[in-house]
Amino acid sequence: MIGFIASFVLSFFAYLFLTANQGDILGLWSQYEMIFAVIISLIVAMISTKVLFQKKRYRLLNPLRWVIFLFYLIGPFFIAMAKANIDVAYRVITGKINPGIVKISPNLKSDAAITLLANSITLTPGTLSVDIDESNNDLYIHWINVTNLKPAIEDICGSFPTWARRIAE
Repeated sequence: MIGFIASFVLSFFAYLFLTANQGDILGLWSQYEMIFAVIISLIVAMISTKVLFQKKRYRLLNPLRWVIFLFYLIGPFFIAMAKANIDVAYRVITGKINPGIVKISPNLKSDAAITLLANSITLTPGTLSVDIDESNNDLYIHWINVTNLKPAIEDICGSFPTWARRIAE
């Protein structure tokens, strides 16, 4: 039931955010839009609850985890992206590129943490998450500058695994 309520509330506010215009309610929506928002949100919640909350784990619904996630995006992730952009620009200009695929073992337990780490790596220029070995949660990463075939995790993704652990585990 908590998954249904969370899905409903999230889709309801997403709909209201996307359709804000002019109306009678708070000057942004008409009563027909509000009725339609409730109907659409009910349908979305009925469908998405079965998909999103299969394992009955509600850790990511904790508001503190969302605050930590926003801090991660604004702070460490943004800084890492800026550094990676400069590094990729330098490598493109100078031609000092040594691409390859490397394997890292971040020792993350939950699927959400692995997904967060893989997406963070992919969004950072110069790296791309290629595959996940589900048996032991190893990540295969295409890296623009392979210096050794068994790099430390910090060489590729810095503090991303620590943040993924804080947010999703």
